[in-house]
Amino acid sequence: MTNTIDTDDDIKVGLAALASICPVLKDVIAQTPDVPLRRTEPGFASLASIIISQQVSKQSAAAIYGRMEEYIAPLTAKRYLELGEEAWIKIGLSRPKQRTFLALCETIERGDIVLDELSAMTAADAMEKLVAVKGIGPWTAEVYLLFAVGHRDIFPAGDLALQQAAADAYGLEQRPSDKKLRAMAESWAPWRGVAARLLWAFYAVKKGRAAMP
Repeated sequence: MTNTIDTDDDIKVGLAALASICPVLKDVIAQTPDVPLRRTEPGFASLASIIISQQVSKQSAAAIYGRMEEYIAPLTAKRYLELGEEAWIKIGLSRPKQRTFLALCETIERGDIVLDELSAMTAADAMEKLVAVKGIGPWTAEVYLLFAVGHRDIFPAGDLALQQAAADAYGLEQRPSDKKLRAMAESWAPWRGVAARLLWAFYAVKKGRAAMP
């Protein structure tokens, strides 16, 4: 068994394991017909897309990322730094996101972080590498490791949709906090990455709208 989620069969194996671990998730699985794999190609472009998507609508994120692909070709850390602030403004990046990209690109160019090496690290070590970059928080790092790198046991407990899905699944009156949901998810190891996908899919069924990053 690998430490990554790479195929739909991996999702099926994870769901079967979660059903045997947790009766609540077994019920959730029965109510959720489709749990998508949703993998992206690891690398700078995928991480850039996730950074852009923070705290903006999907439509705005798509527009900004489209302009980034247009202005920064090839879409690499080196090219981002070469173009400079005028291009960053035309792309539509806010000042905080400009600073995050600057810190990330400088870190990559110095060789302090090699994105291609994260898949060979433990999830904890990969998280430590990413959150050491100023402006990259746990949610961004966890979503990148989950969907781009494919780490099997990552759970972005700070995600509001995951918190709401967990509240609905467990019949809670309010969303659990990041800390409480992270503690709840410990029993789902080593399949927390599948549990996250399941709860996002469950949220979509309950609310009638997708919430997966």
